[in-house]
This record gives sequence, C-alpha cells and structure tokens, in this order.
Amino acid sequence: MQLRPYQQKAIDALFAYFDHNKTGNPCLVLPTGAGKSHVVAAFCKTVVQTWPEQKILMLTHVKELIEQNAEKMRQHWPNAPLGIYSAGLNRREVSGITFGGIQSLRNKAQILGHIDLILVDECHLVGHNAEGGYRELIADLTLINPALRVIGLTATPFRLGHGYIHEGKGVIFTHLIEPVLIEDLIYEGYLAPLRSKITATKLLTDGVHKRGGDYIESELQAAVDTPALNTKVVSEIVKYGHDRKSWLVFCAGVEHAEHVCTELTDQHGINAACVTGKTPANERASILQRFKSGDLQAVVNVSVLTTGFDAPNTDLIAMLRPTESPALYMQMAGRGLRLKDHCTDCLVLDFAGNVSRHGPVTSITPPDQKHNAPKTCPDCDEIVPPACRVCECCGFEFPPPEPKEPQGRGDPSGKLQLCQDNIMAYENQFLDVSSVTWSVHKSKTTGLKMLKARFYGGLTDPSIDAYYGVYGYDDRPFYRNKCRLQIDYYLKPSGITWDWLSSSESDLADLCYTMQYASRHPVIIEYKRDGKYFNVVNLIWS
Repeated sequence: MQLRPYQQKAIDALFAYFDHNKTGNPCLVLPTGAGKSHVVAAFCKTVVQTWPEQKILMLTHVKELIEQNAEKMRQHWPNAPLGIYSAGLNRREVSGITFGGIQSLRNKAQILGHIDLILVDECHLVGHNAEGGYRELIADLTLINPALRVIGLTATPFRLGHGYIHEGKGVIFTHLIEPVLIEDLIYEGYLAPLRSKITATKLLTDGVHKRGGDYIESELQAAVDTPALNTKVVSEIVKYGHDRKSWLVFCAGVEHAEHVCTELTDQHGINAACVTGKTPANERASILQRFKSGDLQAVVNVSVLTTGFDAPNTDLIAMLRPTESPALYMQMAGRGLRLKDHCTDCLVLDFAGNVSRHGPVTSITPPDQKHNAPKTCPDCDEIVPPACRVCECCGFEFPPPEPKEPQGRGDPSGKLQLCQDNIMAYENQFLDVSSVTWSVHKSKTTGLKMLKARFYGGLTDPSIDAYYGVYGYDDRPFYRNKCRLQIDYYLKPSGITWDWLSSSESDLADLCYTMQYASRHPVIIEYKRDGKYFNVVNLIWS
C-alpha cells in the first residue's frame, strides 16, 4: 500500500531515532485520524523483512484496536508472520509480529519469550512508575531480553496527574517524535476542520471531587444528569443539529446516557440509540452499523466510542462529559476529524467546558495550564478568537476594540493574546508578501539562537516578524518540532530538504543562508498574534 508522505516521514523518523540513540524509548505523536495503524503496519513490515529474526509485540487495551491494527498489517503484508493474543477475540497466537491486549498478556512474559521491540498504542495509559500491567509486562520481558526497546504511539503525550509522558522520574519513554500536526493534515486535505459553538447550558463541576486526576464518575453524573439539564441540553443539540445528519453524544455515565437518549427520542422524535459498556456485543455492533449507514441520526454513549471507532460522516459532536484528561478530550473531539461525504466540517457543542479547560485541538496542553476567555459571536454563538473582526459563520461585524494604554515596548496597542478557547484556534489575518529576509536571532529569554523571518507587504503594511526555535528547546519539544515543520514547508516548494538529525545549532547560519536564497517564497502568509509576537500558521504560494 502507498503511504501518505507524512506517514513515511514518521517511519523514517523512527529509524533515524534508533540510528542515533542506542538506548531510550521514543513516543511517536500522531494526530487522531492520521492513520496510525498504517504507520505501525508499514514500520513492522520493514523491520521484519530487513531483520527476519526480530520479534515484535504490538500492545493495546481494547480489542477493537487489536483488530484494526492487525487488519492494516494484513493489508500492507498479506503473508506477514502475524499472531493475535486476546481473550476478547478468542485468539491466543504468538508469532513474529504479535498483536495483543494488555489484559490478556500482562502475566504471559514466559509465553511470549524473547521480544525485541514493543509498540504500545494509546501509550499515555502506560504508568509513570513501575506499577500497572504495561510496566509489569515490559519489566518481565526486559529480564528475558535486556536489549528490549519500546515505541509509544499516541495523539496526546500526557498522563493525567503527571504531565508529559517523557518527563519525570521512572518514565518509560524518553523522547517525543512529532512528524505532523493537526493543522497540517487539515491544510493538506487529509482531515476535516472542527467548528465550535458556545452553549447556553453549562454542565458545571462545582463540588465534584477528583480521583486519579479526573472527576469521580458517580459524583460527576449526579451533578450533570438532572431532568432540567437534560431537557435544556437536548433542546440545544436539536437546535444546532437541524442541518446535521450524524450526531455523536458523549455522556458522564450509563444512566446519564440513557436519560439523554430517551429525551432525544421521546421528546424530539430523533432516531437515536444508546451504547454503553452494558450493551451486548451483537446489539452494539448493530447500532454502530446503523449509525454509520445513516439509519440512525444519533448515538449516545459513555466511555465506549472514544478509541477504536470510526464513523467518518459524524458531523456533530456533543460533549456532555467534563474531563480533566487531555487524552479523553482529544478522543471525543477527534471522532469528528474524518473527511465527510456530505459536508466540510464537524460542529462541536461543548456543554462540558472542555475546550476552555484544555485549549484547541491544535495545541492541547496539560490540564494545569490556563487559557484565555473565548469571544462569542452575539448573532450565532460561534466561538472565535478575540482579534476576530468578522464572524466566519454568519458575517457579523464586531465593533472596534476600546483603545488601551501602552503596556510594554513593541506593543503600542496594549497586550494582545491569542485566544485558546475556540476548538481550532484559527485567526484570519493575512499579508500579501512582497519579500522576506532571514537572520539569526538570539532570544533574550532563553539565550538560544533562533531563525528570524521578516515578511514585508506593501508600503503601508507593517512587517511581520516570526521566530523559529529549531535547535535547543529540549524542554519544549512540541514547540521545536512545530518550528522545524514550518521550515520544512517553507523549503518544500523550492525542492530543498534540511537534515535535522545530523545538524545542530552550529549549522544555523547555513540554514539561514538556505532560507534566504530559496528559489521561492510565499505570496501570502496567514498569521495570528501571540502576545506581542506573531505566529505564522499558513504559507501560500502562487
């Protein structure tokens, strides 16, 4: 099968990592919808065909992901030495490439024997310390093969209550590899954008306690599952979903899901069904098939349809479950990122306040980081960035802002900040580029050298400065990788590639020269404000 360019880039980055790091375990960060199972399959095929004696174990926690990953393996390599070890699938086979469930294998190291490489899907579930099924199995297999290496795969490299999964004492993963971003996949047409509305009804968590970093389910369900709230929430879903065909609703508990589903069917005549952990397997499969075919307009669920479930035509997502987990938030929102047959986007109704809690899906952060308040269109309730002047949804024109007193050099209009509460965090500011200059800049904050681009427009246009920290920033790997991706995209139209793995800060002057004399520069840039600086988010060539 033909891989997409970014999928091949992810595989190349893994091999480059192992070439340059004789120890350590990388975590490959791929957005929801990027085709992670294709990357796994192609990577495993290359490893085993190159080194036939290698034994690979692909671990995950749900049988649906085991089936999906194994299916993609067969598509890429029909004759692969494939085994499946999962009690839920009634399969107990060990082979050269074994796809297994952690519940079935956590105490089976002796059955598995010598393993050279473990891949862990949804690896944010792996514990930071030596406890838990994943860590116990990895420890047992390491006793058999001390040279064992581990690769993690996730869309959200955070663990609830701990932060980044590669930081802190006792972590299993040591590095993050991020070959592509959500905004890149949307810009290139591989994913559909999300839209978000501010809802009149808010599901508050006042008085709800936490356990393990997230809300206690029984207390959370008691807080959000009331007849009055359910009536208001469902009425809003029906109002906003009048022109949407395929609704997915996430609830806080089984009773909550059942009550919401009843409200949809009995009070509004919506063709809806409920799926929970108590739903029999055959009934669940039937419901999901009817939903995918369009026979059902809505499926209400709790903790079921977050992983291993794809319904590409989902065009409305209602979040009725507040969560402190960035991974769960991304899994819920990610169900709407697939390309659709009948529309261009997916509407997210966030009754739970998760967008404000975690930020947009393009830059999810650990839950201890705060975000600015959203700006809402008074005509259509669309969530937009604070600098927006015209609502993209309905065309409403916002009044000009009140003048502010100067607050620091370089920002005479006052301190401006990028809003992080609209689910895609897009702004629409553009500059027609007449020329670009590149230079090496030393950051006053970090002392590190950066690339600086200055984009010029017309005579009356202000120049836009953008900074790219492509070396150093070991404590901010996401920022550094994002900067490198932006440089890659800038050089691509000129047919130039830059080798990040074999270069360092000492090569920054050469990179600056390469950028300055690239044969092409963009004719338009799309940018947004971030404090007193700019962040260039899109490059457009003629």
